[in-house]
Amino acid sequence: MRITEISRKTKETDIKLTLNLDGCGIIDIATGIGFFDHMLTAFATHASFDLSLFVKGDLHVDCHHTVEDVGIILGQAINKALGEKRGINRFSNIWLPMDEAMAFAAIDISGRGFCLFEALFSFKNCGDYENDATCEFMRALATNSLSTLHVKAMYGENDHHINEAIYKAVARCYKTAVAITGNSIPSSKGSL
Repeated sequence: MRITEISRKTKETDIKLTLNLDGCGIIDIATGIGFFDHMLTAFATHASFDLSLFVKGDLHVDCHHTVEDVGIILGQAINKALGEKRGINRFSNIWLPMDEAMAFAAIDISGRGFCLFEALFSFKNCGDYENDATCEFMRALATNSLSTLHVKAMYGENDHHINEAIYKAVARCYKTAVAITGNSIPSSKGSL
């Protein structure tokens, strides 16, 4: 089983996370940001990850530190759980609709962290979540999971749906990319 536990404590956040890449639907998330909890629950569900995540953040400032730091620690946990990445599928891409919104995501668990992110939102917030934090989360996730991630919200009118399409698309990419499909390291270099 590819399971990891990780903690991160700074002056801005205190995070405890347990991740199982080969999960069976056990999800327990409390970040203090309702909309973010909803997005992370959708992410874990559609990635088929078990995820336990508890965060105390400086929400009196805004949601930025909490969201970015969760991206950092989740990315680190994915990378740690993958180990040498033997047998993983490595690549994935998907078009994912959410009502009127459409998102595209593509991933390469390459050993190189990079994120290209494009999305336009109509409003600053979805509830207590600032929409520009989605980009920060995805960048932190990609960088710390050592993955190349491309994300584009193709269109949409409802910011909730745009965010949800993005999170679900990225989750489905991780699900496919981390799946074990062989026994070799999927690289002509012999390592990732």
